[in-house]
Amino acid sequence: MSNKFYITTPIYYPSAKPHMGHAYSSIAADVIARFKKIQGYNVFFLTGTDEHGLKIQKAAEKEKKDPKIFCDEISKNFIDLTNILDLSNNDFIRTTEERHKATAIELWKLLDKNEQIYLSKYAGWYSISDEAYYSEDEIDEIDGKKFSKSSGSSVEWMEEESFFFKLSEWQKPLLNFYEKNPDFIMPESRKNEVVNFVTSGLKDLSISRTTFKWGIPVPNNSKHIMYVWLDALTNYISATNFFENKNKFWPADLHIIGKDILRFHAIYWPAFLMAAKLPLPKQVFGHGWILSGEEKMSKSKGNILDPIELVNDYGSDELRYYLMKEVIFGLDGTINLDNFRNTINDLANNIGNLSNRIFTILDKNYDCKIPEISSGYTINENLLINLKDFINLINKYEIHNYLKKIHTYSSMLNKYVNDNEPWNKKINSEQNIKNILYSTIIGLKNIFILLYPITPKSSISFLKNLSINREDIALDLINKEFVPNQKLSKPNILFKKY
Repeated sequence: MSNKFYITTPIYYPSAKPHMGHAYSSIAADVIARFKKIQGYNVFFLTGTDEHGLKIQKAAEKEKKDPKIFCDEISKNFIDLTNILDLSNNDFIRTTEERHKATAIELWKLLDKNEQIYLSKYAGWYSISDEAYYSEDEIDEIDGKKFSKSSGSSVEWMEEESFFFKLSEWQKPLLNFYEKNPDFIMPESRKNEVVNFVTSGLKDLSISRTTFKWGIPVPNNSKHIMYVWLDALTNYISATNFFENKNKFWPADLHIIGKDILRFHAIYWPAFLMAAKLPLPKQVFGHGWILSGEEKMSKSKGNILDPIELVNDYGSDELRYYLMKEVIFGLDGTINLDNFRNTINDLANNIGNLSNRIFTILDKNYDCKIPEISSGYTINENLLINLKDFINLINKYEIHNYLKKIHTYSSMLNKYVNDNEPWNKKINSEQNIKNILYSTIIGLKNIFILLYPITPKSSISFLKNLSINREDIALDLINKEFVPNQKLSKPNILFKKY
């Protein structure tokens, strides 16, 4: 499967309803997945939920529910979110599924067989919220309470018997791997953060717990359950049925994650795989946070912006377009509703209005058919797309620049129409009007094919009017000419103004 592309979101912790950070990760992954698909790749796109751990157990206890029943209920919110956001994921993995449990157990056995696991005692600071251990220098004390410096979550001292993974043995192999694979961690700032952390020294990692029971039992020692990150990270191979050899997609081409879980994906995960002698993912991209004011959105801070409410009020395409255009992928970004509306209005004015103007002329004067161009007519070269530029931007994950380039092209197409005035029969011959309309329809087709990964609903709706069905959308259609007199249909309003 040389033409495969396997992309993942993080698996989300369903202890509360989805927020904008979840939506952002998922939309970004979906944009890349859809682009790769219309580029001709065989795409496998995975998302899912991480359903084990103390935080889940406590949340279920608070609701007075069995943890599995609690997970079934709240995981459905994330499954529903894939439809609300119009995601194209092939699979949705839940860590409570038997296929995942079997894979996690198999990975544990491999690590044990390779003498990478030993039994000892853990003592240190633990955050239930983050499901993470922190060293003394990663802790702040405020008003007599301890907090993680990086996440702000409260921590408590924990002592218990634990199995440990020999993470310290993988310091040099990891650093060698980063050096040989400089694009493994993106963006560059995230890589520097990881390299500095690993260079400062790695300690062996606690990978089991005994103080609660909601998790996957350790093989041959049911007193212990697997530490949540060894369990959770395994989802990326369990979804491919890796050990059963039923799915050839592993290794993943790209893990998209939030920067707050970078350490687990860029250090622990490759170390586990190295120790198990399994293939490593090709790339990890740690994006920034969607902020509310200057703070990360979180349930505890009460500053969550609900993506479902925004979709209900404005539409999924509109939310997708705004997040991908206005937030630089890799950096933090703040949502502003005024800017949101301005961005959507600009989309409606720049692209939606152009479509309406052109098809009004076609419908009124040419029976809504592709006009016949004059013999020897060639499309204005400025209206031809250089596809390599767009492919390069996606390959570098510069989604905001990809959209800005579409905006530049659509502005140029608008200028072409305004300068040539295909509605003005005083300055244009009948044939010249046909030529202008023909070129503009190709330009509009180009725009909506390029927009398809970001605004799939409106793009499918528009392209259907050109007799291009959803399954036929492909980059190969960019700049491709039409058959004269092909019957078209007039699109509905594509983007509403606010």
